[in-house]
Amino acid sequence: MKTTNDHRPVGAYIPNEDRYKSEFFKNAGKTGLQLPLVSLGLWHNFGEGDDLFQGRKILRKAFDLGITHFDLANNYGPPYGSAEENFGRLFKKDFANYRHELVIATKAGYDMWPGPYGNGGSRKYLFNSLDQSLQRMGLDYVDIFYHHRPDPTTPMEETVLALSDMVRQGKALYIGISNYYEVEQMTEMCQLMEKYNVPFVLNQLKYSMFERKPEQQVAWAEEAGYGIIAFSPLAQGVLTDKYLNGIPEDSRVAKSESYLKQDDTFLSRVEKVKALNEVAQDRGISLAQMALLWVLRQKSVCSVLAGASREEQLEENVKLMEQPALTADELDRIEKILAG
Repeated sequence: MKTTNDHRPVGAYIPNEDRYKSEFFKNAGKTGLQLPLVSLGLWHNFGEGDDLFQGRKILRKAFDLGITHFDLANNYGPPYGSAEENFGRLFKKDFANYRHELVIATKAGYDMWPGPYGNGGSRKYLFNSLDQSLQRMGLDYVDIFYHHRPDPTTPMEETVLALSDMVRQGKALYIGISNYYEVEQMTEMCQLMEKYNVPFVLNQLKYSMFERKPEQQVAWAEEAGYGIIAFSPLAQGVLTDKYLNGIPEDSRVAKSESYLKQDDTFLSRVEKVKALNEVAQDRGISLAQMALLWVLRQKSVCSVLAGASREEQLEENVKLMEQPALTADELDRIEKILAG
């Protein structure tokens, strides 16, 4: 596998002794698992050809800031599997002695290899995928294993029983699901999790000012006892100052392989972002910080997953812990902008 700058010399890693701040952690629902308010997603920047010297600095800086949760999936890259493999290489170099302080998650559900057993929610696919993920990362277990998406072709009970057995076999400590948006789905899922005594902790959902669908279950999640962890809370960088003055050449929109495309929806959102940025400036914080605070205003949201290509982005994100909650007036201004 092609990597970049993987072997550049760097000094031994000694973590920051002041990395833990109690107010930076929040329980996942009614469980005992605490997660940092900001977690690090490895969806981008850790694939084949990415600068692993920079990736190594990102992981070190994250841990130094108290970000103990690293989130992956079997198909992160590109190509599939490369993010897990690269993370495994960097974990071995810098974090093996701190495994007990990390919450490492991976997922399976989307397309991973050819044929009928390469995606979905079947027992065969999920077990094969987790075994391969553990091998790529060089781990004995993951802290959280997610089913990445609902699979209408597999009975939900088969999926949940497989997840339960993974915990019983010591391959995962906790179980999560992702992209389960419907409350009806979650009602059945929670019943099955309880039936098989599964340590179910999280539903990972795409949630930001521009993606509001998770709001139909935030109150329900609080009552049911699981946490919500939000991915793409910055709308893949749109809810930052990156696009206020045009489209940078190194941005995701400018990259042909990006999920983020320059279309009418993107351009209309940029206009709203300019107005949102004025609200953030009036408060004296960055737009990204305000966007994260907005997602975390929901009691059942225990963490936001944010990627990073630079150490400064991590430092900016964690500064949100210094901020009080958004005021009713600020929330009203934000709603009016989003509705416009």
